[in-house]
Amino acid sequence: MTTSKPQSAAAKSKKAEPADNGVTMQDGRYALPTTVTIDLPNGYKPSSKEEYMSPRQLQFFRNKLSKWREELVEESRQTIESLRDEVRDVGDEAERATRETENSLELRTRDRYRKLIAKIDKALKRIEEGRYGYCEETDEEIGIERLEARPIATLSLDAQERWEHRQKQMGD
Repeated sequence: MTTSKPQSAAAKSKKAEPADNGVTMQDGRYALPTTVTIDLPNGYKPSSKEEYMSPRQLQFFRNKLSKWREELVEESRQTIESLRDEVRDVGDEAERATRETENSLELRTRDRYRKLIAKIDKALKRIEEGRYGYCEETDEEIGIERLEARPIATLSLDAQERWEHRQKQMGD
């Protein structure tokens, strides 16, 4: 169940306003279109002393998510290549069974990567739309520390705990 904070009529009608640097503002939040790149200082890390989800923070998380995505895509590519290059005519049945088990594990890992890449793509889209860093359930800030640990997070810690509690109750 997703609920959002009620907005005033003025906030609902407010359109994206471009800033001088190409960054847009939607309902009082920054959005970072893919056509805009913010230069970050070397070693930049978001700080709680800065404005939450400022253009610099959004660029930091976009860089982090994009790099993670590239790594997953490359690992998936290597997995596919190794499965293609593998010799199909393996010795005895035990060796063939071992190879099939290994291939099955590789394919499951690749499927997990595919799902993770989809979540990364959704997070990148939220950066473009000005929704990144805000809880999908409560619309409150997710928090810099949580996003650094899990940049694809869509729920605040409290909302995540409530969701997990509901899942646990349904499972019993």
